Amino acid sequence: MRGAEQIPWLYDASMALLERTGLGPWRRWLAEGARGLTLDLGCGTGRNLPLLPSGTRAVAVDPCRESLARARRRAPAALLVQARAEALPFRQGAFDTVVSGLVLCSVTDPGQALGEVRRVLTPGGVLRALEHVRSPVRWKARLQDWTQPAWTALSGGCHPNRNTEQAVASAGFLVDPASRRARDTMRRFEARQGKG
Repeated sequence: MRGAEQIPWLYDASMALLERTGLGPWRRWLAEGARGLTLDLGCGTGRNLPLLPSGTRAVAVDPCRESLARARRRAPAALLVQARAEALPFRQGAFDTVVSGLVLCSVTDPGQALGEVRRVLTPGGVLRALEHVRSPVRWKARLQDWTQPAWTALSGGCHPNRNTEQAVASAGFLVDPASRRARDTMRRFEARQGKG
């Protein structure tokens, strides 16, 4: 069954509403900090692409062909590639920046996807993330666990109860505390590869 994430018009409508009610500045932060050759991981319908600064060169990946077609309208000059985050078809050290906007909740294997992000980033490269996470409030976390199976099916893959920020740290990234912002279950941060 296809979920909302694989129906471009429905995804765009829901994102437009969320951006008008508070997500917009967070998305702008995500994109505006990109530098150099930038990978938009799980670009969906391309909402980040027009926000990238001039001078960046964009490559965008998403597994959904219909979403990529809509992304093409938003960013005609971007290179669009149909691929999964867990198997990126790029050489090691290819990108200066990877932006991940509401993606890691939906990938099949977050650890593998983050390993791929590490692989394709240059040694000084940066991961910029805007993600939701498992609530630190116990009753909210339980509610996320309870609703997760139905939510995942309806959305087409989103797991509302993933501890995405911790997964980034577990994959060997160091989160820059100065870049980190938290609002309830939303997080935005910049991270660099740690040693090892």
